[in-house]
Amino acid sequence: MLIYDHALWLLLAALLLDAIVGDPDWLWRRLPHPVVWIGRTISWFDTHLNKSALSSQQRKLGGFLTLMFLVIGGLLAGAGLHAISGRIPHGDIVVVIIAAVFIAQKSLYQHVAAVRDGLNSGGLEGGRKAVSMIVGRDPDRLDEAGISRAAIESCSENFSDGVVAPVFWFAVLGLPGLLAYKAVNTADSMIGHKNERYSDFGWAAARFDDLINLPASRLSGLFIALSAPMAGGSIKNSFSCILKDSAQHRSPNAGWPEAAMAGALNLALAGPRVYPGYTVEDPYMNASGRKDASARDIARALAVMVTASAIQGALIAVTAIATLF
Repeated sequence: MLIYDHALWLLLAALLLDAIVGDPDWLWRRLPHPVVWIGRTISWFDTHLNKSALSSQQRKLGGFLTLMFLVIGGLLAGAGLHAISGRIPHGDIVVVIIAAVFIAQKSLYQHVAAVRDGLNSGGLEGGRKAVSMIVGRDPDRLDEAGISRAAIESCSENFSDGVVAPVFWFAVLGLPGLLAYKAVNTADSMIGHKNERYSDFGWAAARFDDLINLPASRLSGLFIALSAPMAGGSIKNSFSCILKDSAQHRSPNAGWPEAAMAGALNLALAGPRVYPGYTVEDPYMNASGRKDASARDIARALAVMVTASAIQGALIAVTAIATLF
């Protein structure tokens, strides 16, 4: 059940606000973004409950307690904001603004477009500098094709967990669902790594993030596939790539939007990737596609993402109208 009787209309307004305003630098240079506060909370737990002197089981328990605090805290904070918004004049506007803060349509577009523009204006160095802001790979080991594929993969994956997932959880649970989701997703990005420090402490956050991103990853793959013609691609080929290759990705969720994008652009994505200190030997998705991606392909991916966002908005609008009858 929706927590608001008009939640979908508020969600549409939040999507429009985010598309127009995004994350204004002038504001977040003066105020800490809410995700920063979430990150500081996670860092506190990391410092106190993930000490090297603790056993593997103790660090796992600490990670589980951290996850529980974030989920319950996010739900309570969202419920509190929901209650306050219902008791002040024009409270719906407050809800729309808060929701827009946690949706990343425009900021994702800008970060990916910066890689395209960096390649076009600054060549390899410009592209490497821009792509280092959105991926963790070793930028010095990337050529133009590698930079372009990295940007496109980031565009696909972050469309799922930065746009579709927040929208989904707001639609289902309102602000409590949205804030709890962002807390868990932030924890996954900070501590959900398979390395010596976080393999135990971050285990619970990583697994729970996989679970709550499952619906959005499937929806994002659908939206991207339906948007394939905007990049001169084939809807059929995109869906075929999802069915054939999504399970090959190391993430149970990222494979869906990335496979959909690979099929839509007829590019080979994922595959071997070099990170600082180690290399990932993953299979390619859409292995028969082109590997020589370029800035033009980044532009095509952005066109797909914008269209996919519009399809999501249209679906919300149709559902909102249907609730009137």
